[in-house]
Amino acid sequence: MPKNHTDAEWSDKAKNLLRSELKRKGITYAQLSGMLGNIGVDENEKNIANKISRGVFTMAFFLQCMAAIEVTELRL
Repeated sequence: MPKNHTDAEWSDKAKNLLRSELKRKGITYAQLSGMLGNIGVDENEKNIANKISRGVFTMAFFLQCMAAIEVTELRL
């Protein structure tokens, strides 16, 4: 039976997954802001940094980031 995780642990997993994809592609938060803008999502660098550092963001934001940086597959 899988271990039950706390909400904080799930948030850390989401944050780390997003950060690792950004790092793997060499994309900064400033660049991500511009890339999100290209797909019609208005987020500035500071807001992105705050969301990711807290690890609290919507699935919609996560998917927008993945689309903006052209990630089509994730390994969990």
